[in-house]
Amino acid sequence: MSEVAVARRHETWPGDPDGGAAGAWQAPDARRLLQLALGALWLLDAALQAQAFMFTRAFSRMLATSAPGNPALLAHPISWSAGLIAQHGMASNALFAAVQLLLGLGIAGRRTVRVALGASIAWALAVWWLGEGLGGVLTPAASPVTGAPGAVILYALLAVLLWPRDRPGAPAPFVAARAVGAPVARALWLLLWASLAYFAVQPAGRAPQALPSMISAMATGEPAWLTAVGHHAAALLAGHGLPASVALAAALAVAAAGVYLPPQAARATLVLAVVLAAAIWLVGEALGGILTGASTDPNTGPLLMLLAVAYWPAGATPDRATQPAEEGRRGWPDRPGSRTASPR
Repeated sequence: MSEVAVARRHETWPGDPDGGAAGAWQAPDARRLLQLALGALWLLDAALQAQAFMFTRAFSRMLATSAPGNPALLAHPISWSAGLIAQHGMASNALFAAVQLLLGLGIAGRRTVRVALGASIAWALAVWWLGEGLGGVLTPAASPVTGAPGAVILYALLAVLLWPRDRPGAPAPFVAARAVGAPVARALWLLLWASLAYFAVQPAGRAPQALPSMISAMATGEPAWLTAVGHHAAALLAGHGLPASVALAAALAVAAAGVYLPPQAARATLVLAVVLAAAIWLVGEALGGILTGASTDPNTGPLLMLLAVAYWPAGATPDRATQPAEEGRRGWPDRPGSRTASPR
């Protein structure tokens, strides 16, 4: 074996997600840590999907509830899918759990991360339609407090933003910009958080008792301490649905615009985004119902927090985003004196 071949076998190239497999282990960078967090959420979903409740007809009935209120073009396939799952409950649910398990494990592996992220986008879009009814965004009852625009679409968004390739050009100011560029990443953040602000002031949520009723309903069936949190929050908001909804929408709008501000101000708005997401997850979503035995995912709260971390302004540290464009595009830099630097 030539010396060049031996050297290549032991080198780890910047921008190559498989580099660590051929040489010494390298500590994961910020994007890799976020990918691992996303993979962990898929594994949590797999564990939730494996609960006894999901193997009963109650699961298909739960899926069918996302059809009412949606246009017929969306509602009919949802009802058909729920009926099909009801006929093959054990097999279909085992398949769903296995898919989510494979997605989580695939994202955790450097060699399989691209395939798993790509598959997670396709899976998330299918589940967003047939399992969540597009998160209820086309229904009058859509609210960020109860999970609009749907948790699973945020999995797809994170997969796009955390794609393990760097866009050629200027260095990325935050992790979410590395794959798609800062303008596109900021536009996606604005679209998401502005939509949350819009859903917060929809007619169904502006009534004096609307918001308290939503919170109380989500607290039903939870452990006593979590039920108490929800009922106490509902009592505080009783009769104040409109001002509470307007205040929430205003805070969400500030978070939406924050990524366009200078770094110091952007950090403050991202902290606000994390606080809002945590409050929604605890009070509005009751931790996504994961303590009830009848939840398929932790809802939007943790995903919104993970997104906020992905937009945190980066410091002036050498990162893969600052490598030459050829490295980000192909995974192999040109080596001095080498004529055959080609991708695997």
